Formats: sequence, C-alpha cells, structure tokens
Amino acid sequence: MPTRDGSRPAPAAIVSLHDVMPETLSRVIDLLGLLESHGLGPVDLLVVPGRAWRPAQIDQLRAWQGAGHRLAGHGWRHKVERIRGWKHRLHSRLVSRDVAEHLALDAEGIAALIRRCHAWFGAHDLMVSDLYVPPAWAMGPLARARLRDLPFRRYEVFGGLLDARTGRLSPSPMVGFEADTWGRVWPVRLFNGANRAWAAASGAPLRVGLHPFDLEYRLGGDLRRLITRLGAGPA
Repeated sequence: MPTRDGSRPAPAAIVSLHDVMPETLSRVIDLLGLLESHGLGPVDLLVVPGRAWRPAQIDQLRAWQGAGHRLAGHGWRHKVERIRGWKHRLHSRLVSRDVAEHLALDAEGIAALIRRCHAWFGAHDLMVSDLYVPPAWAMGPLARARLRDLPFRRYEVFGGLLDARTGRLSPSPMVGFEADTWGRVWPVRLFNGANRAWAAASGAPLRVGLHPFDLEYRLGGDLRRLITRLGAGPA
C-alpha cells in the first residue's frame, strides 16, 4: 500500500551477485560492501568454479559464507569456445555474447557441467546452496524432467525459478544493470521499469541480478538509487 508521502514502499528483494571468479573478486568486494552498508543481505553469490582459483581466493569464499552469504553454482568457465546453431548466435548477439555455456552444449553436456559445478564446492570444503543459475540465465536444451537427477534443487532462469522436483516454473520479476554500451541502456531500463511495476502490483519479491562491474557501467546511478531505496525499506 502507499506510504505516507504517496509513494509505494520498496518491494522485498532477493539479491544475487553473478560472475564471482578470481578476475572479479575486487569488484565483488566493493559491490558486496555497498549492499551490506545498506543492510541488504544475505546475498546469493554465483560462483564460477572452473577458473584459476588460488587458495587465498577460496578462503575469501569461505569468509563470505561464514558471514551468512550463500554460495550458488554458476556454470563452469562462464565462456564458450564456439557458437552452436542459429538460436545461440541470436542469443549471443542480443543478450549473452560469449558466456552462455549451456547453449553451446547438448543435454548430456549440460548435465555433466552442472554435476561438475556442484562437485567443485565439496572438493574445496565449501557449502553450496541448492541454487544453480546458468550463465546468462540460459538453461539450454535440457528437459525439465532431467533436473530431478541433478544435484541442485532450484534453477533460476530468465523468467523465474524452476523447481527440480516438479519441473514447474514460478515466474517472478527481475531487474538487472549490466548495460556496458549506450545501446543497452534503454532496453534494460524499460525492462527494469516493467518488472518493478510487476513486483509492486503483485507484492512478489523482486529479483535483483547484479554483475561485478555494474557500478561502473551506464546504469550505475540507477543501481545506487535502487540499493538506497531497498535499504531504506517501507516508510
């Protein structure tokens, strides 16, 4: 319902921080610090296992986990070596560039990647949550029925959350801020506005999907304003 000044309160938010890997840790530290300073958390940290992790960097993951943040699976290398088919090529041009790993694989390859991702956490004495988010939210050609045989229980895709037990998609609103070119600014801004309206009208939690360089990109100001608004909470 409207607050005393006539505006609507900020919707509840579920914040995830994508692309947590050795190359991005300094930016992740900065962004996570900003979120924590506004009382936002715990955060789902989407870890890319198949990179060149050093022991001190894995210790940082343990420290974040000890502070209450959740470690989730996020692909394997977060990079494709080839584009597979016209659908992947279109997705690459419009959305994902070279990161949508699942779209470069068949169903067996995707299942093997997910299992390898999950096993990496245990091999490094890390607790992994039940959440897996494919890079660029692109699950690829894997039937929902196959999810029951895989180790994660929840799978976040562009339109919402998939339950591995039932294969059912629960649609939910999402915003993002990864606009590194002027051409992406208005499509992302319009998408965010529509999804914020959906969250406000329905009362559904707002998924906030962040990337390590978002504060430096062209919607960094929009992101800072949302963080401040979410941190303030209802008036």
